[in-house]
Amino acid sequence: MAEKRKKKRSRNAAQTSKPARPLKARLKNALKAYGLLFLLLIGFLFVIQVIMGPSLQRSALKQWTRTTVIAAKRGEITDCSGRILATNNDVYKVLVRPRNMKASDRERIAAELSAALGMDEELVLRRCSALEYVEIVLKRQIDAETRDRVNALQLGSGVVTVPDTKRVYPMNDMFAQLLGYTDVDDNGQSGLEYTYNEYLKGTDGKQIVETDSSGNPIADGAGELVPPIDGLDLVLTCDSVMESYLEKALREALEINNAKAAMGIVMDCRTGAILAASSQPDLDPNSPPRNDLEALAELSRNRIAADSYEPGSTFKILTLAAAIDSGAADLNSAFFCSGVSLVNGEQIHCWKHSGHGPEDLTQAAENSCNCAFMNMALKMGKEKFYDYLYAFGLGRSTESGISGETSGIVTHEKYITDNDLARIGFGQSIAVTPIQLCTAVCAAVNGGELYRPFVVDRMIDGDGNVVFSADKTPLRRVISEETSRKVRSILQSVVDNGTGKNCRIAGYNVGGKTGTAQKYDEYGRVAEGRYICSFIGFAPAEDPRYVCLIMVDEPHVASIFGSTVAAPFVKSVLEDILQYGGVAPSHSDETVAVPDLVGLSPEKAEEKLAELGLEAVFQSRDEITAQVPAAGTPAAKGSAVLLYTGKDEDPDDDKPITEYVEVPDLKGKTPLQVYDMLTALGLNFSTDMDDPGGKCYLQSVSKGTVVAKGYTVIAYFRIEEAEPTPAPTPAPEN
Repeated sequence: MAEKRKKKRSRNAAQTSKPARPLKARLKNALKAYGLLFLLLIGFLFVIQVIMGPSLQRSALKQWTRTTVIAAKRGEITDCSGRILATNNDVYKVLVRPRNMKASDRERIAAELSAALGMDEELVLRRCSALEYVEIVLKRQIDAETRDRVNALQLGSGVVTVPDTKRVYPMNDMFAQLLGYTDVDDNGQSGLEYTYNEYLKGTDGKQIVETDSSGNPIADGAGELVPPIDGLDLVLTCDSVMESYLEKALREALEINNAKAAMGIVMDCRTGAILAASSQPDLDPNSPPRNDLEALAELSRNRIAADSYEPGSTFKILTLAAAIDSGAADLNSAFFCSGVSLVNGEQIHCWKHSGHGPEDLTQAAENSCNCAFMNMALKMGKEKFYDYLYAFGLGRSTESGISGETSGIVTHEKYITDNDLARIGFGQSIAVTPIQLCTAVCAAVNGGELYRPFVVDRMIDGDGNVVFSADKTPLRRVISEETSRKVRSILQSVVDNGTGKNCRIAGYNVGGKTGTAQKYDEYGRVAEGRYICSFIGFAPAEDPRYVCLIMVDEPHVASIFGSTVAAPFVKSVLEDILQYGGVAPSHSDETVAVPDLVGLSPEKAEEKLAELGLEAVFQSRDEITAQVPAAGTPAAKGSAVLLYTGKDEDPDDDKPITEYVEVPDLKGKTPLQVYDMLTALGLNFSTDMDDPGGKCYLQSVSKGTVVAKGYTVIAYFRIEEAEPTPAPTPAPEN
């Protein structure tokens, strides 16, 4: 019995254990499923919170907040005297907020708004219907009158006007290529505006406010204000008065020589500071020709830094300095010019094919003799001459800060033959930028030290702190002081007795060198009849302060030489700058007033000048149509007057006749008097003051200067404190 009971219990236990196995498996499977769902949930939350979180947060913020950008004020640009060259005008922009408009009002709002702003109605309607946006900028840089017209329509909270800024250039086209211009968003597009954009632009701020579902601000809602950081102000080394002298001379050179272009630069050779720089023709950065990209690129290119050219004889200054400093030549060196030099079997001609005959070093410079300078270059040799070229800064950017600057072209010396070396000696087979040449010549005449040219003197933040100041220490010594003194003396002789005589200035010693270089076509061949004529001058010659380079590209006159095409205009600039800079004359010359020769025959003009002790230099022997210097200008006895005929211009019956007038004396006159005087002569009036007062103490064009009608004369005013009026003294009785 016991055994039966045992078997029965065993059977019952087996029966009860059978259903336990599938239950356990189901529980296990259920736990796995729940675990998988939990993992999926965690993964989904991770995607939403971590991966999609920032995007969703931004979307949410857009729905309950509105962010308004607060534009930073772009820094101003001023000249060395504080005259404003680039600033910002307060204007306005129109914003539309589609969610704040009723659907039934959108067509009416679009019609009224488009009429007020002069915009396409369909475009405005599309902007007003773009519900995916909280706020859209409809139009920027509108004036106060247009803003008032929009506000007067009372179009509701869906249309608002807010402050905006517009970049303006009070001096119009002055410093055009140097300053450059900006786009509508105040980003620099060219010139200093582009090069220094990150410093000028500043950092925009923003204002965030909470809004309701319709986009309207909540009265007690939270908000955040991030103030903008205004851009830095640039203070330039340039002087707008000196710039006006340079630009006047370049325009005259361009017109009188019927040239393609003219460019110039004035530097302080003691520091490397750029005092004036211009290329003509130019543009007004207030309204650049944006619809003509080719013209825009051409007119905004700063050719003094961007263009490389064969300098011709102006380069002889560097050859002269290197030869004297290296011992390859001295004041007693003797040369003989037969008109041609034979180098490795090749005949290389002097510009004077008949030759200059025997000459010493000073005479070789006065004659601008190619043969003598070939001799100097070959005597120095490739290695030594190249050491000086690199020391003068050729073959690399000057790092002046001017936009678009290039490095010139200096072929590596291992590829240079003696024939090439001979040509480099007189300014061929090498290419420089005008700013490179001017910088190197500064080193040759200032005592021998090379300075880095610079145009930005300092940067100032909104609190008036100077955060950057230009380094004015010399980079290196290139030649000795004694060599520089000899170079100055020789170059003064070039102006006194040689090819630079058209740059003589009464009362001052001037040094300089002419240059006439051939141009090449796109295939590297000499372009027949295409030249660049140049002159580089410095004054006072005994202690140089200013160096001026003027280049005239493709003149179309009978006599194409730097001495006649460029030198008279360097003289004009230096003469004005020396007087403006307060440099006292070093000696007294007997001067005479240049007579009016326009309309005379060559014979009569020559006779009239000879009576006054002046020399006549003719472009051609026809009736005279223009002269340099202008009538009434004082000139030293023995100096030359250039006489132009205009017969070499291409005939153009439709070309209007240019009328010329003399600039009057404006000093001591009130703004109204100045305006009346200039307007009566057909001249434009400009000033550096928004609301001029007082009396004129300085004018951009000196009195008696002959300019074309329509020329802009800048007058500078100051208000002097009134002195106590003394008691009137009774007039004596007769």
